[in-house]
Order: sequence, then C-alpha cells, then structure tokens
Amino acid sequence: MMTKVFSRVKRFLPLVGIILFFYTIYILDISDIIDAFLSVDLLILLIAIPLTIPRVLIRNYAWKCISDEQQIDISYKGLLSVFLMGYFYGTITPGYLGQLMRIPYLKERTDEPYGKLFFNSSIETIIHTMSLYIMMFFGALIVIGSYPELFTITTVWLISLSFVLFLFIRRNRGEYIFNALIQYFIPRSVKTHMHDFADTFYKDFPRISKLLFPLFIGTFTWILIYTQYYCIVYALDLDIPYLYFLLLMPVANLAAFIPITFAGLGIREFTAVILFTTLFSVSDEKIFVVSLLGFIITDLLTGFAGFLIALKDSGRGIFEKSSNFSI
Repeated sequence: MMTKVFSRVKRFLPLVGIILFFYTIYILDISDIIDAFLSVDLLILLIAIPLTIPRVLIRNYAWKCISDEQQIDISYKGLLSVFLMGYFYGTITPGYLGQLMRIPYLKERTDEPYGKLFFNSSIETIIHTMSLYIMMFFGALIVIGSYPELFTITTVWLISLSFVLFLFIRRNRGEYIFNALIQYFIPRSVKTHMHDFADTFYKDFPRISKLLFPLFIGTFTWILIYTQYYCIVYALDLDIPYLYFLLLMPVANLAAFIPITFAGLGIREFTAVILFTTLFSVSDEKIFVVSLLGFIITDLLTGFAGFLIALKDSGRGIFEKSSNFSI
C-alpha cells in the first residue's frame, strides 16, 4: 500500500514546481512580465554571461583541491569536463540530484572505488552549499525585524546540518551508522554491494583543515552568481541595494534545492517574488524576470555547455566501461 502511495507521489511531485511556476505567472500581469523581459538591455546580459567562466573555473579549482587531498588522480581539465556534465544533469533533475552523474564519469577516468567517489562528489557539493548557507544566515540577520522566523529556520538548519556532518566526520561513527542503515533498511539482495560501497567511503578521507580553503573560495562563486543576477536587477532599474540582494537571494536559491521540480523551477521564482516585494517597493513581475532570467544565464547556459560535452563523451561508452570495474 505504502509503495503504491509513494510511487504516485513521486510522479506528482515534479509537477508541483511547474504548477507553482505557472501560478506565479497567473497571479502576476503577463503583459508586464513580457515588457520586463523586452526592456532588459542585451549589453547588460553580455556583461553578465561571461562571469560564468571565472565562476565555473573557481568552483572546479575548489573541487580539484578536495580531489588532490583524497589522492584522486585526475587533471584539472578532466575534472572540469566531469563538473560540467554533472551540472547539465543537475539542471534537468529535481533538487539538482542529477549531479550524482558525476560519479560514473569520475569512475571511468580514475577507476577509484564508488564509495570514495561518492564522498568526493558529496563533500564538494556540501562545502559549496555550506558557503551559501553562511551567506543566507547573514541575510536572515539583515531582515530579522521583518522575518524573525527566517533567522530561526536558518539557525536550526545550520545546526542540524553541522550535527549530521559531525556524525559522519569520524570513520568509526560513520561506518557504524552506514552499517546500521544497511542492516535494517537495505534489501538482502544488495546488502553485500552496499557494504562494499560503505567500506570504501572513508578511503583517503580528507583532513578537515584542507577543506577550509575550498569553503572560503566557494563563497566567491556565489558572489559571482548573484552578481550575474544583479546585472538584471540593474538593467530593470530596481531599487535593491547590492549587499541586500547578495545576502537575500540565497534564501530563494535554497528553496530551489527542494527536490520536487527540476532545478527548482517555479519554487525559486515564487519565493523571490514574495521575499523581495515584501521587503522592497519593487515590481512583482520584474522580480520574477530577475529570478527566471538569472537562472537561464547561470544554470541553463552552464548546463548547456555540459550537455555538449556529454554528447561528445557519450561515444566513449562510459557506462559500458564503468560496469566492468569493481566497487
């Protein structure tokens, strides 16, 4: 019974973001949205789009630092191609979960154990989003008078995430939890494979001190992303201070991580409209355009580059090759 319910819910959830996306358009003025799109100066976009290059290169460098610490032998260029292909899959899946596709691509290029590669990809994502949460925390402080609950939610979220990381940061604790989960929640037919996976999870575990630098430079990637968004704010002549936008847009972006619609479409736009129109005297339609157009010039264009690389890479038979490797 529960399996059938879950199956139906799983099919319905991706529609939530799409419904919310069109509902947001419905409650706004479609003609004003079109006018806002048409009023964006193309020159501003030509300034914003190239910022993608340093953003991607910096984030990939942070990932390279983590990979080197884990003794994963892959070149910066090779890792960059994997990053972009993972980015593509992330933009077409709920909550960017498609980024896990980086793992089989890494497997083909390194032949490292799947558990180790899973941790490598996961820790890069966690560190990248942690810098976002820190920015969001300061954003919540700015609007604590208007949204006191936002500060509470952010604080509880950061503490909860830190506690989970604390549990898994030590090998003995982490392996105990993994084995308990496998014992009680994994079907018997795949228990052996999952134990093999868990046994390699902590192979060449990185030193915590070596993760601080990737966390630090990860902040710059978010600054570049929201600077790209702010170019659109500037083009639409919206009266939102840059610092406020820089620290509040992460709140809307965090909502996009909820895994119910591909790349958070609809949820991010709805959240941005509510947040910025409540705090600033700005047009709902223009904020909608800022969020949607910002998503296009950051995520979709980057994902498209990954799509082209994935097409080229598909001829290499990645999954056929990787299936011959052991866990």
